[in-house]
Amino acid sequence: MARRTLASAWAKSFERSVSAWTRASLQHGRQQLGQVTKAAAAKRQPPPGPGDWLPGVAMGLTGLLRFHVYRPAGLHYAERVPVMVMLHGCGQDARSFALSTRMNRLADKERFLVVYPEQDRVANPQGCWNWFDTRSGRAHHEASLILKAIDQVVLFYPADATRVALIGLSAGASMAALLATRHPARFKAVVMHSGVAPGSADSGAAAVRAMRGRQLLTPLASTQRLPPLMVIHGAHDRVVATRNAQATASLWADAAGATAAEAKRMQRGQRHAMTVTDYAHRGRTVARLVEVDTLGHAWSGGAARKPYSDPRGPDASRMAWQFVQRQFGA
Repeated sequence: MARRTLASAWAKSFERSVSAWTRASLQHGRQQLGQVTKAAAAKRQPPPGPGDWLPGVAMGLTGLLRFHVYRPAGLHYAERVPVMVMLHGCGQDARSFALSTRMNRLADKERFLVVYPEQDRVANPQGCWNWFDTRSGRAHHEASLILKAIDQVVLFYPADATRVALIGLSAGASMAALLATRHPARFKAVVMHSGVAPGSADSGAAAVRAMRGRQLLTPLASTQRLPPLMVIHGAHDRVVATRNAQATASLWADAAGATAAEAKRMQRGQRHAMTVTDYAHRGRTVARLVEVDTLGHAWSGGAARKPYSDPRGPDASRMAWQFVQRQFGA
């Protein structure tokens, strides 16, 4: 009898434990689901701003590419405004890159369209552009889809096809370099932020070596005039070696026969100081190298509390626009 009583008590205790564990598991599951749902909902929400955040899809023989366009409020179809193509880095998407760089806010003020191509996680689980995979042709396929997205924007929006610029961060910067060197006539300017020197990798293994600054650089062809280049890189970048910034500027300068001017030290308020070096040929700026003190692998002057963003740096978005704007007027 005592044994049955003990077994019954144990069974009731076990049932209570299982019930408590089940309730806790369900509650945890609901919390996790709620977090995922909130994250998904936040991703669908457009970045703040008075303009329109519009989706698009570019299709080609090699697949499709999703992108977003930020159209400032008040643009008329009869206008022809500049186009800034923003290529995000690994671990980012169109929305997070827009939030980090705050380029849409600048577009509202200066009146230009912003295009945000978005890498598919099927193509790369980390969301990186496969800029390095030239041996298999994947890099060129992705570049072709980005061009198709730009073509759509020029066709359906009040865009000026003669004033298109590329801006990229990290893997996006390397993809921007690939586009600019293969299709130089399509772009007025290119800005590489924390990217790898063009032509320094043709596979994943080679990309890792290049990111560490151990690469064999191939001179750029000088048969076509490359669009002017701005390179922005952090002196404390531990992901992409700073050697890439100097190598990229030198490659661009050598292709145009440009020489370096004396480097200038600059600092705005309490922001990180920077060293700026211009490379010019016959009075024309071919490349500009901006090396930012104490900046890591992050967008300089980006929004606070965002991944890959350092609000203490000089404003890379404004520097990029000012550089690009001069090329539009050239």
